[in-house]
Amino acid sequence: MATFLSRLGRLAFRRRGIVVLLWVALLAIAGAGAASAPPAASTSFSIPGTEAQKAFDLLDQRFPGANADGATARVVFDAPKGEKITDPANKAAVQDAVAALKSGSDEVARVIDPFTGKAVSKDGETAYISVNYKVSSMELSDDTRDALEKTGEQARDGGMTVEIGGDALSTIPTTGAGEVIGVVVAAVVLVVTFGSLVAAGLPLLTALIGVGIGVSTITALASVMDLGSTTSILAMMIGLAVGIDYALFVVSRYRAELHEGRAREEAAGRAVGTAGSAVVFAGLTVIIALVGLAVVNIPMLTKMGVAAAGTVAIAVLVALTLIPALLGFAGSRIVGRKARKQAREQAGEAGVQAAQTAQAADPGEQAGKPPAREPAGTRWARFVQRRPVAVLLAGVVGLGVIALPATSLELGLPDDGSKPTDTTQRKAYDLLSDGFGPGFNGPLMTVIDARGSDDPKAAVDHTVRELSRLDGIAGVAEPQFNKAGDTAMVTVVPDSHPSSTQTQDLVHDIRDTGAELSPKTGADVLVTGSTAMNIDVSQKLNDALLPYLALVVGLAFLLLMVVFRSVLVPLKAALGFLLSVVAALGAVVAVFQWGWLGGLFGVEQTGPVMSMMPIFMVGVVFGLAMDYEVFLVTRMREAYAHGESAREAVVTGFRHGARVVTAAAVIMIAVFSGFIGSSDSMVKMIGFGLAVAVFFDAFVVRMALVPAVLNLLDRRAWWLPRWLARVLPTVDVEGEKLRDDPGAAALPGQGGASPRDEEAEPATRR
Repeated sequence: MATFLSRLGRLAFRRRGIVVLLWVALLAIAGAGAASAPPAASTSFSIPGTEAQKAFDLLDQRFPGANADGATARVVFDAPKGEKITDPANKAAVQDAVAALKSGSDEVARVIDPFTGKAVSKDGETAYISVNYKVSSMELSDDTRDALEKTGEQARDGGMTVEIGGDALSTIPTTGAGEVIGVVVAAVVLVVTFGSLVAAGLPLLTALIGVGIGVSTITALASVMDLGSTTSILAMMIGLAVGIDYALFVVSRYRAELHEGRAREEAAGRAVGTAGSAVVFAGLTVIIALVGLAVVNIPMLTKMGVAAAGTVAIAVLVALTLIPALLGFAGSRIVGRKARKQAREQAGEAGVQAAQTAQAADPGEQAGKPPAREPAGTRWARFVQRRPVAVLLAGVVGLGVIALPATSLELGLPDDGSKPTDTTQRKAYDLLSDGFGPGFNGPLMTVIDARGSDDPKAAVDHTVRELSRLDGIAGVAEPQFNKAGDTAMVTVVPDSHPSSTQTQDLVHDIRDTGAELSPKTGADVLVTGSTAMNIDVSQKLNDALLPYLALVVGLAFLLLMVVFRSVLVPLKAALGFLLSVVAALGAVVAVFQWGWLGGLFGVEQTGPVMSMMPIFMVGVVFGLAMDYEVFLVTRMREAYAHGESAREAVVTGFRHGARVVTAAAVIMIAVFSGFIGSSDSMVKMIGFGLAVAVFFDAFVVRMALVPAVLNLLDRRAWWLPRWLARVLPTVDVEGEKLRDDPGAAALPGQGGASPRDEEAEPATRR
C-alpha cells in the first residue's frame, strides 16, 4: 500500500500539469452539468414496508386525481377581536381571496371555500382556505408563490389576521453566512499551524475543488435520481470537513519529509505513501459508515449517505493526486518565509550537510529560536502516562454525564410547528391549533379498503362508527369514496398535539380496531399521515439500529485490524466512538428538545429530535471518529514497528500528530458549526450534533482516553494472535517498505518534523 501510493505521489508530482488540468476539467464538466440540470424536487419521503407507506401508495392507486405529491397551502383567517368570520365584510374578504387564488396561477389544482368546505371554527372566529397545486413545492414558480403571498397581503388590508401554512412557500434550505465563517476559521487555523499562506491555502483550495465536483455532480443528478434538496448541503458539510483534514495531513507530512532533508519529489512520494495510506483507510471507514445507511431501507437516508460517501471518495482522490501535484508548483513557498531565509543562511555558512545536521540536532535552533521545552503534545502524553486511571475515569464519567439527556430522547418529524415563531407558517399553525384544536395540524388519514367486502359502503360505515367510539378523537369526517366506490378516505382529528403520546396511542388503537373488524367486514383499515408516518419511521429506525451498528462497526473493526495489526486497538476505538456519539445525542436533546442554551444556537422552537438524527449521527460520527483514530494511532504504530517501546510509541505519536490532529478537529468543528445557521431545522440539528461529536471524540476520547488506555495496556495493545497475523493482509501503512524503495533517499529516519510543522522532534528509530 505505502509503496504503491508513494509511487503514485511521485508520479503526480512529476506530471503535475496534467494532473491539475484533469481535476480542473472534471470541475468544469460537473459545473456545466449542474448549470444545465433541472432544479431538485422536494425530498420524496417514503418508508417501504410500513403501514403508513402502504396506505399512501393505496391512495395513489385508488384516488389518482388526489395528486398527493402536489404542494398544498392553507390560508388562515382570524377575525378581529369581537368580530366573526361570518360577518359580511369579513366573509366578503375571504371569498375575494378564494377568487384571487383560483385565478392567480395555472398551477392551482383546487381551491376550497371555507364556507362550503366546513372550514370555519366553532366559535366563528377562524377559517382557512385549502389550496392544492398540480406540482410539488420545489417546482412551483415564483409567480405562483408571489400570487399566494399577495392574496394574503390584500386580505390583511381589511383588518383580519392572515397567515399562510403548508409547504407551498417552502424553498430550498439556506445556510446563511455560517459556512463561510467556518471556512474562514479553518483558514486561520491552517495559517497558524503551517506558518505559510501557501501551505495553508492548499488544503482549502483542494477541499473546495473536491466539494465543487461532488456537489455539482449531485446537483446535476438531483432531478434524475430524486435526490432531496438537503442532500447537497449535507454532502458539502461532510466533504468540506474531510477534504480539508485529509489534505492537511498530507501537506504536513510533506513538510516533515522536507525537513528530514529529502528532495521535493521524494518527500511528496513519502508523504502520500505514509499519510496517504492513513487517508485511504480513514476515508474507507467514513464511506463504509455512510453507505451502510442503506441497511435502514429508507430511500432518502440511503441517497443522502451515498451522495456524501461519493464526496468523501473524491476528497481521498484529491489528497492522493492533486495535493502532490500542487506541492510541485508550490516549491519552497510551502514553508514560511522565515524558515526559507534561515535555511539559505545556514546553507551559505555551513553547507547543506551542516544545515541537515543542525536541524536533526536541534529543530528549535533551525527555526532561529533557542532550544525550547518539550512540545505540548509530548507533555500531554507524559501527563496521561503518569495518571492514566484518573484521566480515563474523568473522561468516561464526564461523557457519561453529558449523555444523560439522551435517556429522554423523543423522536419526531418536522412540521410547521417546529418553524421559528416569526414565520407565517408557524403563525398559521398556531391559529389553526387555537381555532380547531391541538390535533387539527396532525390529522390521521385513515384509508378503508373495502374491495374484498360484499357491501363496501356498509363495511365503511360500520368501520367509521366503531372508530368514532375510540377515546382521544376530536372528530371524524365523512368518508370520501373513490370512483369505484370500494375505497374510502376518512380523516380522523385527534384531540391532542400531533407529537404527543396520546396521539400515538390513538394511531395504535385505530390499527388494532381495524384488525379486529376486518374478519367481520372484509375491509382493511390503514392509517397514514405525518403522525402515523413518524411512528413507523421511529420503529423502523429502532429495528435497523442494531443491524446497522453490527455491519458498520464489524467492517470497520476488520479494516482497523488490518491497519493496526491489533485486536485491542480497534476494540478500544469502537468503544470510544460509542461514548462520543451517545454524549453528542445527549447534547442534542439538551439543546433542541429541552431548550438549554437554545438561544445561543438559534433554536427558537424546541421539540422532538429528528427521527433520522440518531442513526445518521451514528453513521457519520463513526466514520469521522475513525479518522482521528487512524491519523493518531498510525503514528504510534509506525514508531512501535520501527523499534520503540509501546509506552514511548504513544509519546512519539502525540509528538508528531497531536498538533495536526488538534488543528484538523478545530477545522472540522468550525465547518460543521457553520451549518448551525441553516434555515432548515434538520441541517441545523445535524451541524450542531456533528460539531459536538467531533469535539468529544477528538479532545476527550482520542486525546485523553486513547493514550490512557494504551498506556494501561502497554505491549498488550499491539497483540495479534499468530493465526490471525497469517490471515490478515499486510498493507504497510507505517511505510516500512519505503526504506527499501529504489526511489528513496538514503537518509535515516522516517517521520521527523519541525516544531512549526507538527510540534515534533525527530524520533529515534531502531
